[in-house]
Amino acid sequence: MTNRTIRIWTLVHKWTSLICTLFMLLLCLTGLPLIFHDEIEALTAEDDLPVPPAETPLKTLDEAVASALATYPGERPLFLSFDEDRPVVNVTTGPNARPPVSQMHISAIDLRTTRILGDLNEDGGFMHVMLRLHVDMFAGLPGELFLGFMGFLLFVATVSGVVLYAPFMRKLSFGTVRAGRSTRLKWLDLHNMLGIVTLMWVVVVGLTGVINTLSVPLVAYWRANELAAMIAPYEGKPVPERFASVDAAVRTAMEAAPGMRPQFIAFPGVRFSSNHHYAVWLKGATPATNRILTPALIDAETGAFTDMRSMPWYMLALRLSQPLHFGDYGGLPMKVLWAALDVLTIVILGSGLYLWVARRRVAKDPATAAPGLRTVAGEPAE
Repeated sequence: MTNRTIRIWTLVHKWTSLICTLFMLLLCLTGLPLIFHDEIEALTAEDDLPVPPAETPLKTLDEAVASALATYPGERPLFLSFDEDRPVVNVTTGPNARPPVSQMHISAIDLRTTRILGDLNEDGGFMHVMLRLHVDMFAGLPGELFLGFMGFLLFVATVSGVVLYAPFMRKLSFGTVRAGRSTRLKWLDLHNMLGIVTLMWVVVVGLTGVINTLSVPLVAYWRANELAAMIAPYEGKPVPERFASVDAAVRTAMEAAPGMRPQFIAFPGVRFSSNHHYAVWLKGATPATNRILTPALIDAETGAFTDMRSMPWYMLALRLSQPLHFGDYGGLPMKVLWAALDVLTIVILGSGLYLWVARRRVAKDPATAAPGLRTVAGEPAE
């Protein structure tokens, strides 16, 4: 590699790192508690789910929806989702088909009694703040896309760092940290070593984070193409005044896809459905397939099956990127590993900032540099 090529890659690494570092620190710090989201919620939540007699039969989904609508008169159902480990369904209602989040109510309903356990949309605690900062910095879609661009810059910074690693470390054994030399040289060696150790994790988490920030435009593209083709025969039909049984719609969808379970149900008129259909989103029943969703459209007037199609590749990429990003597909050991790598990444980002500041100081006062030590950010050689 020529000196000119090295200088170009050094500039790429320097400026992509400097631009994204503060935002990546924010994402790493907020992402740390989010890795243990389930565990933190389990410790802090007050489970007021009653313990009824054994073999208590479950109420129907229609009764659960009716309970939510009775609690919020004048609203209409939007979504229904299922708790993984409790006989609880979450019914989202609002004043119209596409209200802002602030006007929605998410009622957690005990399926054994149809009693409402609470409004999940009232969550404004620590984890909610961490999630919003991590997803969009409270700036909505512009914030999501901005953080996605920062994630792309992180990827470029990582690649350029790898390119620079080989020529600058060719005279040193892997993992060498020259602790007996200057503080700046020691941190430079540590920065380079940790960067290589965490390389694959940073690339995977960074790229899956970028994909996650594209969820809104990807869903919009799916609606405009795949969903539009599925509902073309019903184009122009209004939202029915009365809906068929949601319980029957779920049964019909499960009969069309044996072995799959419902993940959530989108009512007619909402973003994930059409004006004339329930969209019953089904997932696989095994760990390998429970992240892959398949929408089944059920006529909301008659309850008849309309269509079901597998998700296109870009929606599959979106779904599969989420567990990879947060490391929540391998239980607690995987989460601990993800947290450890997150902390190492924080050290890498912090040391990169320190090296940049130290280089500027040396540039202003060359006499403070160690003899023979070059001051280009990223190189450990003498």
